[in-house]
Amino acid sequence: MVRIALFALALAAPALAFAQPAGVQSVPRAKIVANAEAEFARVDANKDGQMSRAEIENTQAAIITARVDANNKAAFAQLDGDKNGQISPSEFAKASPAPKPDASTVLRVDTNKDGQVSLAEHRNATIETFTKIDADKDGQITAAEVQAANKKSPSR
Repeated sequence: MVRIALFALALAAPALAFAQPAGVQSVPRAKIVANAEAEFARVDANKDGQMSRAEIENTQAAIITARVDANNKAAFAQLDGDKNGQISPSEFAKASPAPKPDASTVLRVDTNKDGQVSLAEHRNATIETFTKIDADKDGQITAAEVQAANKKSPSR
């Protein structure tokens, strides 16, 4: 069994022995000690006067599980727009809408700025990109050259 000092109890569970309600300026020592002892008793599941590693981890797991459960319930409630206890495909779709199409990336190669990309503009951009990637200028690009180019790219 692992013996833990009372001050470490605050680390063993999320309820802090020194937590104060909003607006309270001071807490008497007796209140802090009482809170620490109550927390110790809550963690000491077998009531042997010691907090074992297993008891601490079980307490932490229970607290984490409760938080995750609460977060999941809140997320479900937010998604369930009509509050019928089910999430329909349309409600689910609203949670993560599809990205909007954006041609601006492709239109960057529109060198004459006419709002369209010609075959020549596309070809020139492709050749320019290929030339940048082909570090050894042998007319071939390798996976290593692509990786190196990706590392240099400011968008990565």
